[in-house]
Amino acid sequence: MLSRLAHGCVRHKRIVVFGIWIPLFVGLFAVSGVVGTKFHTQMTLPSGQARDVSELLKSVSRQAAGFDAQLVVQAPRGVDDPEVRKELTTFFDQVGKLDGVQVTSLYDNPQQQISKDGTVGYAKVKVTERTQEAMKKLAETIERIGAEVPTTTAGGSTIRLEYGGQVFAKFKLPASEALGVIAAVIILVFAFGSIIAMGLPIGTALFGLGMGTSIVGLLSHLQEMPDFTSQMVAMIGLGVGIDYALFIVTRYREGLRDGLSVEEAVVEAVDTSGRAVLFAGTTVIISLLGLYIMGLSFVRGLATGAAVGVLLMMAASITLLPALLAMTGKRIDVTSRAGLIALGVAVAGGLGAIIASDAAILFVAVLLAVLVIVASLFVKSLRRPLPHRKDKLREQGLWYRWSRLVQRRPWPVLLVAGGILVTLTVPLFSIRLGFADNGNVRTDQTVRRAYDLLAQGFGPGSNGPLLLTVEGPPANDATQRANFVELLQSTPGVQSAFSPPQPLRPGLAVVTVIPVSAPQDEATSNLVDRLRNTVIPESGVNAKVGGFTAAGEDFASYLGARLPVLIGAVLVLSFLLLMAVFRSLLVPLKAVVMNLLSLGAAYGVIVAVFQWGWARSLFGVGKEGPIEAWVPMMLFAIVFGLSMDYEVFLLSRMKEEFDRTGDNATAVADGLAVTARVITAAALIMVCVFSAFVLGDNRQLKLFGLGLAAAVAIDATIVRMLLVPATMELLGARNWWLPKFLDRLLPKIDVEGHHHVPAPVAPAASTSATTPDDRIGQLVDR
Repeated sequence: MLSRLAHGCVRHKRIVVFGIWIPLFVGLFAVSGVVGTKFHTQMTLPSGQARDVSELLKSVSRQAAGFDAQLVVQAPRGVDDPEVRKELTTFFDQVGKLDGVQVTSLYDNPQQQISKDGTVGYAKVKVTERTQEAMKKLAETIERIGAEVPTTTAGGSTIRLEYGGQVFAKFKLPASEALGVIAAVIILVFAFGSIIAMGLPIGTALFGLGMGTSIVGLLSHLQEMPDFTSQMVAMIGLGVGIDYALFIVTRYREGLRDGLSVEEAVVEAVDTSGRAVLFAGTTVIISLLGLYIMGLSFVRGLATGAAVGVLLMMAASITLLPALLAMTGKRIDVTSRAGLIALGVAVAGGLGAIIASDAAILFVAVLLAVLVIVASLFVKSLRRPLPHRKDKLREQGLWYRWSRLVQRRPWPVLLVAGGILVTLTVPLFSIRLGFADNGNVRTDQTVRRAYDLLAQGFGPGSNGPLLLTVEGPPANDATQRANFVELLQSTPGVQSAFSPPQPLRPGLAVVTVIPVSAPQDEATSNLVDRLRNTVIPESGVNAKVGGFTAAGEDFASYLGARLPVLIGAVLVLSFLLLMAVFRSLLVPLKAVVMNLLSLGAAYGVIVAVFQWGWARSLFGVGKEGPIEAWVPMMLFAIVFGLSMDYEVFLLSRMKEEFDRTGDNATAVADGLAVTARVITAAALIMVCVFSAFVLGDNRQLKLFGLGLAAAVAIDATIVRMLLVPATMELLGARNWWLPKFLDRLLPKIDVEGHHHVPAPVAPAASTSATTPDDRIGQLVDR
């Protein structure tokens, strides 16, 4: 089928490009622009005490069960200064009139909301549940009202106003897509030695990304998707799209080098590497859709969006790319001096625009690049093609020699590589899931300054109070409630506890507990567990612990319990698919185990940096804290899928060589020699894309980006270049053994396709362009 599809795309290349893909791209973009997007998230708490508390409070009022925020004020002359009080009272009244907002002024509850020295105070703000976009607009409205409060009163009293809580937290994604494209341009130019060959994978990926993003925007009207779904689609789609096209273009150039015609080379590339692309993409989609197991609506939206992005990349790689290759023909290796100069100017301008956050720099660079191209029409020397290096025999290549080295010493390689992975995995066993607090935010943001003021005036625990609901007779009896509050105050780890004099309604009262420790500290988690499991049950009071901090604990526990189910389901499906494809029992088993090892090592790296604090200053991490509860889940889904990409590309080439020669040692050596450098280049691109997140300011994105970058780097080096060839060599022909009854039961899935047998070519007689392996080898060697 793929062979017929490739023939059709080559023979009808203009129809495919100008009659199908470009109209679809423009049409989807136009429809998406007219219809718009509806990204939104309703964060529903998982089952637990925090959810029960929220439901009880919701029965009283919508505000009581909503989000908490603080309007924090500092006045050196005291917040009780008459002029300060007048300005703040007006401000609080205006905020309290906003829809769905309830404000408890610091003057209504001075004992708990004004510091002992009287210079710091805060108003409690309750906000009804709403979408992220609506919350952002509300925060902007409140800050706009606050901007009218004078910093200095007529009498000389100074007022400093800050805004605390997640309501006012600002979330900004780094320019990872732009950095990823620039990195891909640089790496692929070195890899292919040709601007045209570089442009095809990137152009194909951008086409697929544009259409995927438009479709996801339309789907946001049908399914709940968070605001950052488009960025997630771009991150994953760009990475896999360039990788998939890279492998097909590499195979196409190999065909041309071996004397095939353009059509024959395209058909072979699609019928071999294209099959691997389809299978690899399927494993990525399975891994992403496994997130549905987590049972959270916003996670399902992310999974759907990312899966659609990967699906479009697969479609572009086996339809659009073959047509573009046919249109390019044998000119794929031709690069003029003008083209290289123009590309260098454009790349430099892109980097400058990102660093300076000024699009004008990119505009000027593109203009200069166009001028260089125009100048080449009049200056003959600029049109002169750049020379290419001559081919080497495969046996003379770096990676062939490396594969032979591994095969000669498989046991030492296996022990060293395994030892490195086990060492990196050790920190994983002390992982603590949770959510970092605003003490990790940069000091130029108001939520961090509010956090510091509250910690200064009331202790770090004031940034994450625990909210307890009390039901039954103690809620109506002031004496019983006071005794319960006294018991809570005497609990280790509690700084203070208090309850309003009147219940919220008959049979329901609320108690606020301020921990000694900060919200993200392990001591606070231990306090929540102690209250729930020991203090409250022993008191005999029907009380439940909720609030933002306790909700984070429930969320972390929920995800931690579901994660093994997700991992198990994806592993089983991947194992069965690999077994059907490679007709082997040991190959899929090794693939699954090695992918888990690389993932465990990546988990270990983020625990060591973010939880233990090792080398945290190197990555711009402020202080130690828990691992964000959602990261292991997303990290597994994405990294496992990408790891299977590299596994499929490597093993499919080994299987292809084994089927051709019947010699396992030769198959391992040739398979590694052919794919190692391409896999290295693909991994370099992915590492650059993911590392861009580490350059940002947000701790969650830093953690996520470092985990992804570490996982890809470990998988493409230690696993693919060391463990896989070592174990394949040790197992020999047993790699491809499959019991006969399984061979009969499993469906036949041909991922190797049909390929020609290349004739040997002497290096001295070669005049063809530099192979991708040689160019990538130059980059890796450097």
